[in-house]
Amino acid sequence: MESWHTMSPRDWSKATAVGLINGIVLAAILISTLKSGISPMPAPLGLLFANTLFGRHLPVPVGVVFHLAYVTFWSVVFIVFFRPKLAFSSATALAAGLWIFALLVFVPFVGWGVFGVRIGPRIAVGLLINHALFAIFLWGLSKAFFRNERRRAETA
Repeated sequence: MESWHTMSPRDWSKATAVGLINGIVLAAILISTLKSGISPMPAPLGLLFANTLFGRHLPVPVGVVFHLAYVTFWSVVFIVFFRPKLAFSSATALAAGLWIFALLVFVPFVGWGVFGVRIGPRIAVGLLINHALFAIFLWGLSKAFFRNERRRAETA
C-alpha cells in the first residue's frame, strides 16, 4: 500500500474525478428514483442534512453539493489508502461502514431516528442499496482511472 505522500498531483486529480463522477451518477439515480416515486426515501438525505444544519429550507442544488462533497471525500480516502490494489472487498467494507455511520449519525440528525425507525425499515434498505451502488461505482471507476498503476503493481 502506497502512502498519500506518494500521490502525484495527477493522482489527486484522478481520485477527485473518481469521486465526482461517482457522486454525479449516484445523484442522478437518487433524484430519478425520488421523482419517479420508487425511492424508499421521503426526501434526499443530503438536502435534509443541509436543511437541518442551517436551520432552514434550502434549494435542491445545495443538497446535491453536500452529496457530491461527501461522496468525493470518501472516494478519495479509498484511493489514498487502498492504492494500488483497489480491491472490491475494500470498497464494500468502506461502503458498509458508511452505511452504518449514516444510520447512526445522519439519519437521526435529520429526525428519522436511529436506523430510520421513525420512517420505517425502508430507510435502512434504501441506504443499503445506495451504499452498495457507491461501492460498485467506486471500485469500477477506481480500476478504470488507475488501470496503469494496477498493471505496474502486478508486474512488480
